Amino acid sequence: MAADKYDKRGVSASKSEIHEAIKGMDKGLYPTAFCKIIPDVLTGSSDHVNIMHADTAGTKTSLAYIYWKETGDLDVWNGIVQDAIVMNLDDMACVGCTTDIILSSTIGRNKHLIPKEVIGRLINGAMEFIDKMKAHGVQMYHAGGETADVGDIVRTADVGFTAFARMAKKDLIINQMKGGECIVGFSSSGQASYEEAYNGGMGSNGLTSARHDVFSSEYRAKYPESYDPNTDLSVIYAGSRKLTDKIEINGVETTIGKLVLSPTRTYLPLLNKIFKTYRSNIKGIIHNTGGAQTKVMKFVNNVRVIKDNLFDLPPLFKLIKEESGTDWKEMYEVFNMGHRLEIYTDEASAYEMIRISKEFGIDAQIIGRVERAPKNELIIQSAFGTFNF
Repeated sequence: MAADKYDKRGVSASKSEIHEAIKGMDKGLYPTAFCKIIPDVLTGSSDHVNIMHADTAGTKTSLAYIYWKETGDLDVWNGIVQDAIVMNLDDMACVGCTTDIILSSTIGRNKHLIPKEVIGRLINGAMEFIDKMKAHGVQMYHAGGETADVGDIVRTADVGFTAFARMAKKDLIINQMKGGECIVGFSSSGQASYEEAYNGGMGSNGLTSARHDVFSSEYRAKYPESYDPNTDLSVIYAGSRKLTDKIEINGVETTIGKLVLSPTRTYLPLLNKIFKTYRSNIKGIIHNTGGAQTKVMKFVNNVRVIKDNLFDLPPLFKLIKEESGTDWKEMYEVFNMGHRLEIYTDEASAYEMIRISKEFGIDAQIIGRVERAPKNELIIQSAFGTFNF
């Protein structure tokens, strides 16, 4: 069973133990906000708030490490930096914050395995991403950070960022879905106008499952530093594919390694434009990270969320399903399955947002709706079955 494999690998799709540990923690000024919002401690302004967010690229770094060792391709590390930054930025965007953001990095490495060339890519990759976003009206500032040699506790590399912003209360978007809203889904795969190649849509969630279920056992013996030695070997690199195996998508050939390692797409350029006109029409925004298609259930009260017009399943998730044998219900709990961002709004605004999204080369569509209900419920109706959460 997939759940048994997760336990053996020392991970959790639901993060139930973590949520249990933090259940008593103060949720900030707005408990249903997608990320924690606190008073403006910088100036004491009652008209402003502060947002600070921290995240990492997770275990995606382990796969990047193997891909780099196998191919010598240093560019893969630029993608890891983007993963770590975007996992912060797109969470913050869900409360309306898309610009004037301060970033600070925390990079830990095993110096015996990660040379200065990789560190250089990680540091310079952040600046390159910041410059790219600036060209799309998203202003960020790099405040430096910590790069440490911690081989005793980090087997290869760990890449994280902390982000901070101060914004006006009037611009906040707080989740307040009451029923009657349309759900606009924004594709996680394809190639946005500001991306350099096809994006498989992976993001930075579900990588422990994906890398071990898809890729060959040959990497188990070759790269023991890429996994926890206490893990049951039967669930380590248990797939059939090599990182360099070829796959053709939309007439373009790439490797399966690159497909899984596609940099996490940021929606900031798109959201920045949507917010200029439709900010007040938005009743909620969800970034489908941990918990994937069930993420919304942490931010609603007394509603039924129905997702019955999902995107066709992208090739990456078909591959993961075929290699892992994970049941479909669990796939929707672990992987975004084709869209990583949802906006809850009225129908007229929904169609305008879809039009704007396609200007950026990002496919979008109404994927469902919200109804009033006596208790929270999520129904996913897909080509692979109907699933209740």
